[in-house]
Amino acid sequence: MSTQALGGVLSEEQKKQFDEEGYLIVKGLLADDAQIIMDEFMRLHAAGPIPGCFQPMTAEEADGDILKQYPRMMHPHKVNEIAFRYMLHPKVMNILADLFGADPLAAQSMFYFKPPGAKGQALHQDQFYLKVEPGTCIAAWTAIDPADEENGGLFLVPQTNRIDIECPHTADPAVSFTKEEVDVPEGREAIPARMDAGDVLFFNGSVIHGSYPNSSADRFRRAFICHYSDAATTKIGKYYKPLYRHDGTAVTVEANEDAGPCGTEFQQTGAH
Repeated sequence: MSTQALGGVLSEEQKKQFDEEGYLIVKGLLADDAQIIMDEFMRLHAAGPIPGCFQPMTAEEADGDILKQYPRMMHPHKVNEIAFRYMLHPKVMNILADLFGADPLAAQSMFYFKPPGAKGQALHQDQFYLKVEPGTCIAAWTAIDPADEENGGLFLVPQTNRIDIECPHTADPAVSFTKEEVDVPEGREAIPARMDAGDVLFFNGSVIHGSYPNSSADRFRRAFICHYSDAATTKIGKYYKPLYRHDGTAVTVEANEDAGPCGTEFQQTGAH
């Protein structure tokens, strides 16, 4: 990969949008790559379990819960070259350098299949789990299918990048596959992030976000999601190591063993 300085790709307006609202959608950033990513992860799903990454159930075992047949893949970059490559894609890393104001470090990858009928994920904040110090994390959420309200697209609460990390309460298991949920602050509202395949949504680690069930008849809502910190990082939650520079070299930082604001941050629930 190139050794030249990262960044210098976003306009001042785009950076202002991210700084003020906490998020930025870059249309078509990976439009030429969405099909490649989809094909690889559907191949991985067809191939079956991957220890420590992916454990799908049969239809009989799932007992009507389609999400158990299509669970998310956690840290696929640790077992798959294509996932690793797209986690460090130069287009993504250059934008992150502009948003952080420093070179980014990749901390996590995930892939969500979210087939028709799948539950959503209750509203949450990523920094609650990643526990980056100093600063916070940024997510890069790549739509592999078009994503909207019908098929369980992401919702986010603008300007919650300015709030503290909230302590969650128990989520409704009828609509969320994760157990923890935070409330929308008074005076704010969650808005849909409508996206086309290949669009990438970047958002600050304090931004409240989540999704609702996929109520469509026949539309998946696949997404490739990665989380990043920056070169100033000295600590991160123990599930998110090692970190990786844009050239693929690993960086070891201290595991964040602090309990955090709520004492439950080491439950590996991931995000989105």
